[in-house]
This record gives sequence, C-alpha cells and structure tokens, in this order.
Amino acid sequence: MHDIEPYYHWLDLYTAAEDKQSPFYGRQYDEFAYSQKIYNYFIHPQWDEFGSHTLYMKILYCDYADGYVIIELIGEWNDCLTNDVMFIKRNIVDHLVDEGINKFIILCEHVLNFHGSDDCYYEEWYDDIKDSEGWICLINTLDHVALEMNSFNVHYYVNFGDLFNNLNWRKMSPQILFMTIDQLIHKQTKALTY
Repeated sequence: MHDIEPYYHWLDLYTAAEDKQSPFYGRQYDEFAYSQKIYNYFIHPQWDEFGSHTLYMKILYCDYADGYVIIELIGEWNDCLTNDVMFIKRNIVDHLVDEGINKFIILCEHVLNFHGSDDCYYEEWYDDIKDSEGWICLINTLDHVALEMNSFNVHYYVNFGDLFNNLNWRKMSPQILFMTIDQLIHKQTKALTY
C-alpha cells in the first residue's frame, strides 16, 4: 500500500495544497516520512487525511467555473463503524459546496471494501446539490464494493456501477473526464425517465 501514490499527472494543472478555496490548502508533505496507516499498512504520504482512520483521499482537480471536483480515494470505506461518509460530507463536501462545487467525481478503484450503515448522509449530500443540477459519481468501483453499496440504497443518491466502470480516466484530461461522466449521467437519467 505504501507505494500507491495519488495520481500525479495533473499536478501541473491543479494542486489542492496551493488552492486557497480547497479544504487542504496549505498542507505540507514529507516524502520520506510514512506516518499514515490503513490498519497496519503504511500509505504514501501524499494521501490526505480528512477524519477517517481507514479512508484517505486526494483532490486531483477542482474547477470552480464548471462546478466539479475529481477526488481519488484509498482504503476501506466504513460507514458502519467509523461513519466515513460523515467525515467526507462534513469535512470536505460541505466546504466544496460552499465554494460552488455541485458535481463530484470520485475515483474508487483503490477502495478495497465498503461497510454500510444507513443512507442519511448520502441523501443530505444529494439534497445539497440536486437543485443546482449537481450529481455524485463513483468511478471504477470494485464489484463487491458496488454490491454492498446497493444493499444500503446508496444508488438512490450516487451514480455508480457498470456504466461508470472500466473508464480509462488516466488517459483523459480532467475536462474530458468531466464531460464524459456528465454525458453518461444524462444518458442514464434520460433512459430512466422513459
């Protein structure tokens, strides 16, 4: 786990630690001191802590003009024991929504497990952005993670699943990724209304 770095090819376009509107503004990183752990496994020092002990993130790109953010996650998403969605909602999402973000692209291929509880925070998150035509989309979720999320009705508020899996987002620019996801969500929404 310690050698899995957050995606770094967009650093010339955006760095959360240098963005005054970011919840991670001013963060400093020590490339040589590994201090953060997921259970007993050290993780790369570039990942950002936001309150959870099992889930870490990196804001890879944020576009305030178009109102979207791209976030990469690593670890175990555990709403049952540690209420990770509460930390995401209160410490990150609320801040970004206040800054005008209403579309959330969350890269989940390094989310190894999901343990659900209830869907209250997902519903609240969705309610905060739905009037501004916002959405939440999880990209490349592992099958067992998506299955567990479905069993806790997360899919009522968050887009994820086959349509949003197997996307080779690393070959895209942030803008192309956003446009691709936005089109897929509108295609899915249109299909559901018929």
